[in-house]
Amino acid sequence: MKKLEEAVRSIQMEELFWGASKLVPVGYGIKKLQIMCTIVDDLVSVDTMIEEQLTVEPINEFVQSCDIVAFNKI
Repeated sequence: MKKLEEAVRSIQMEELFWGASKLVPVGYGIKKLQIMCTIVDDLVSVDTMIEEQLTVEPINEFVQSCDIVAFNKI
């Protein structure tokens, strides 16, 4: 999970800021990474970030899916 977090935090875009993270139990010993980020909506497209950044090597080795837990626009 440490490598996953490092890979996600390595994504750099203008007006994208990474915040706190935590591991959340899903069940049967499986955990998911929850990580906060702040974006400026006019400058960062969440869909583009997910499609173009989280589905490329080496991050796609770790990411099965991506869910948005909460969304606040700035």
